[in-house]
Amino acid sequence: MTQSIGLDFGTTNTVATMINAEDAAEAMHFAHAGEAFDAFRSVLCFWQTQDETSNRTNVEAGPWAVDQFLELAGDCRFIQSFKTFAASPLFSDTLIFNRRLKFEDLLASFLRQVRAHAGAEFPKRIVIGRPVKFAGAAPDEALARARYEAALRAVGFEEIHHVYEPVAAAYFFAQRLNSEATILVADFGGGTSDFSVVRFSRGPNGLDYKPLSHTGVGIAGDAFDYRIIDNVVARAFGKGSEYKSWDKILPVPNGYFTKFSRWNELSIMRHSRDYRDLQQLVRSSLDPDRIRAFIAFLDADAGYAMNRAVSAAKMQLSSADEGTLSLHVAGVDIERKIKRSEFEKWIAPELEDIGATVDRALAEAGITETGIDRVFLTGGSSFVPAVRAQFESRFGAAKIETGDQLVSIAYGLALIAGDGDVSRWTT
Repeated sequence: MTQSIGLDFGTTNTVATMINAEDAAEAMHFAHAGEAFDAFRSVLCFWQTQDETSNRTNVEAGPWAVDQFLELAGDCRFIQSFKTFAASPLFSDTLIFNRRLKFEDLLASFLRQVRAHAGAEFPKRIVIGRPVKFAGAAPDEALARARYEAALRAVGFEEIHHVYEPVAAAYFFAQRLNSEATILVADFGGGTSDFSVVRFSRGPNGLDYKPLSHTGVGIAGDAFDYRIIDNVVARAFGKGSEYKSWDKILPVPNGYFTKFSRWNELSIMRHSRDYRDLQQLVRSSLDPDRIRAFIAFLDADAGYAMNRAVSAAKMQLSSADEGTLSLHVAGVDIERKIKRSEFEKWIAPELEDIGATVDRALAEAGITETGIDRVFLTGGSSFVPAVRAQFESRFGAAKIETGDQLVSIAYGLALIAGDGDVSRWTT
């Protein structure tokens, strides 16, 4: 193990990296069910087992957490996308089997599982990525930083450096530069999209870096997924339909469908008042078959299957003009073709917000599109054709570059960790 580690803790996935014996960035490797991977799912599952004297709380992370969730049929606490709570002053803790856990407790538990499944010890020094703008309506960046550091120190890190995620991606990309360049880095994560304009040059001390601007917006891949769910899955289960109350015709409340944004919450919904209300709604609905399908979906605990089906459809739409959302479980049958043009219409509000955030990045840097030499797109949603097309139309296809979209930030963090003066890159 090297003396430093780079950590890209993401809303959807986490990647840990180090510098190997060949002085190259290398990700920690994992294996689950015969499959090797570097991007570790950012999820936790807590459950209890009973011994002779007491109940014991257990925890797993990544795909092992998903295994437990599916095996226990939702009889556990499954937590995903918890990075979105990092900067929220409204989130103090969550009650898990009579124990209150703060954000830093969740992150520390997660990192211990990452370390255990990697089969390696962590060093004392870490360079961790952070978004330019944390998720949430009024994020408190100082609070997020304090929570990160509390969690990192709890697992043994002593020297902690924070680096903007797009800056790390820019550093990774800059390794291929042969001359001075002004770069726009667009990093599309699961919960946030961040943009940095940076100027690189080669000097006597190696790569010189001048930050020009940093902007971010709290939308990204999860929002794209939800648009598919909202327009296909939720409508198959009664969204947009009506019911009769006395002599009035009323729309089915949208509140029943908000939990689709987090598939694990659908398991909890089976034991809620909403579930009982849906059973009553069947009698007064003008489209009872769709409400019955919703109830069958909840009974089948099919949220994870839905998540996988949506991800598969979105992946198809990244390489073809049409994809299919195929979900068949416990009597629930959805086989819906989705045209790329439909999907792009659904995500138009998010694309508009992304464009406005790029506008701010250029304005704060004091340049226009012509002043950008290269555009580096990274993160999972950079595969979405409409996202790439948006940048090609603004900057020209010749300026657009991609590569290692899922690990470029983590690689950049590891390279920065090996820099002689890490403080040049930190926030």
